[in-house]
Amino acid sequence: MADDSRLARFLRSKLRAAGRQTAAARREFDVAKTAASHELPTDESGDVRIVCRRYAEQRAVAVDAEGRPACFDADHPDCQGCVEDVRDGLIETW
Repeated sequence: MADDSRLARFLRSKLRAAGRQTAAARREFDVAKTAASHELPTDESGDVRIVCRRYAEQRAVAVDAEGRPACFDADHPDCQGCVEDVRDGLIETW
């Protein structure tokens, strides 16, 4: 009986790990697909390489389907301009 519970715990832990890996792969795929749809350069992990308008620095960030970088702040005018530039394909990249 003890072997059955150890086996069940082992299988659950492996299934959870596989689920986390699948979710991470799906997120990376979605980021890469979004970057490709905006025709932006990406780094090796699939993040888009942009120059942040707010802080004037190079960043590698995920971009969602609506063209918003992960660092987007809806209340900041530089961030709003950045999103518009991403959507228009005018964002500065590196």
